[in-house]
Amino acid sequence: MKKIYLSAIALVASSMLSAQAFWTATSYKGAFPVTDNTPATDWTDGWANWDPENTVYPATTTTVSSDITTNTTWSGVVLLNAKVFVKNNAVLTIQPGTIIRGDKTNEGALIITRGAKINAAGTAANPIVFTSNEPVGNRAEGDWGGVVILGKAINNQPGGIANIEGLVATLDSEHGGNDDNDDSGVFTYCRIEFSGIALQPNKEINGLTMGSVGKATTIHHVQVSFNGDDSFEWFGGTVDAKYLISFRCLDDDFDTDFGFRGRIQFAVSIRDKDLSDAPGDSNCFETDNDATGSVAQPLTNAKFSNVTMIGPKGNGTVVLPVGEKFEKAFRIRRNSATSCYNSLITGWEKGLSIEGAATEDNFTGDTARFERNILVDFNPATYIVTASNAFYAPWLIPTRANDTTTTKAQIAWVNAFPALNVKPDLRLSASSTASAGATFTAPVFTGGFVNLANFTKEQFTTVTLYPNPTNNASTLFINSSSNESLNVNILVMDVTGKVVLTPAVNQSVNFGYNNFEINTQNLQSGIYFVTINNGLSKETVKLVVNH
Repeated sequence: MKKIYLSAIALVASSMLSAQAFWTATSYKGAFPVTDNTPATDWTDGWANWDPENTVYPATTTTVSSDITTNTTWSGVVLLNAKVFVKNNAVLTIQPGTIIRGDKTNEGALIITRGAKINAAGTAANPIVFTSNEPVGNRAEGDWGGVVILGKAINNQPGGIANIEGLVATLDSEHGGNDDNDDSGVFTYCRIEFSGIALQPNKEINGLTMGSVGKATTIHHVQVSFNGDDSFEWFGGTVDAKYLISFRCLDDDFDTDFGFRGRIQFAVSIRDKDLSDAPGDSNCFETDNDATGSVAQPLTNAKFSNVTMIGPKGNGTVVLPVGEKFEKAFRIRRNSATSCYNSLITGWEKGLSIEGAATEDNFTGDTARFERNILVDFNPATYIVTASNAFYAPWLIPTRANDTTTTKAQIAWVNAFPALNVKPDLRLSASSTASAGATFTAPVFTGGFVNLANFTKEQFTTVTLYPNPTNNASTLFINSSSNESLNVNILVMDVTGKVVLTPAVNQSVNFGYNNFEINTQNLQSGIYFVTINNGLSKETVKLVVNH
């Protein structure tokens, strides 16, 4: 007997506007609009660094080698001379323009533990820089640790509390809890360079590691360059982010795991043909529900929009070296339900890889979407891989309006393929066919439940359906993070709008997981719609029954 798990994570918003406020609707695809010949249309201008290998940083003026247990402020040039944990609910404030140089011998790293906060609010004119303590000419990926932020939001690991990858397991390495609105502070206009040292064998720290970080945390304008592992990795949590740059990292650019459900808009990935992960494989996106691809709730259900990805083949003329480990622009596997919209992808050997029956079900069942993206100049045999053409054919192009035929000349980037130490210009020329055609009408952009009478905390609704199709029976899981109770009606309708099942009427939904059995045994094979209605608004997802 198959079951469906329908999960409404962080049910209810204080207002529809607050649920929608994150997204910036664009007409264009990719991370940048058509240029108007001013820096204003290039959000990397002024703070990003495209040649950190040759940047001369001043000598350190302060050395930090002990944990931080009281509110502390850094400024000037700081030597991070150990694995430094900010704990005991302390707040670390880093002034704009501060430079933090990580020591290689003593494995410098900065870890913000659960309950503590970082206040690293750089500016475009004075970004905060985390970088190597090695001199010009000696810098490389893995020179020091990286930045780790740990929070109290929900993940899907057993017991809800886990130890973050790369650190020795202690209380200070734990992340997780039940507060999806947890606040770990501010991290804006920050650069992280040459991080990713292996603190344990084959367990490097990422550039920016986020373990169960909650959505009250503010993250935007962050560049990770020359990292020895992934540039950005999310382990559960709900934090949103905008304006991210992954530049010449070794492994994956964007890695999502263990029930991460945040939103990311405006991101850039640029790869170096000579930097790939020798022991494994290097992808732009790598995303899993968990290590085994289980049905653990909440599902990894991140949403990305407006990403520009320049793979290691660059404009297509770059010859990759013998032994390189580059793989896929998108590796979505192990029951992940990560979505991507309105993005531009080129220069990778393989494009979209949706791996495994459970992961495929997430896309055919509309739990995850790949929509309005352009896979530029891919060989017809490589823009989709792993699953059969029969799986992709019904939805990839006709239903979700993805494009596999547009060329780089038609995209007409201003200067997307300069030498690797030269600032790229990923804005669009006026003639670009990518200047129009983006969509912001999918359910992910319009929010979900609103019940102003009962709820005041800002929360965001995500609805998932797993697996899909199904046959005889299903279980509806609603996971509410509010302490207030909400009454809902759950209906199953056919394609004509006729109600064929009523699994729940005026049923109370309380904090945590709420289970509702749905018996599909007497339904004919076909398409149905499951609707959850709270009296003020409703959420609907497609269900496919296949006996």
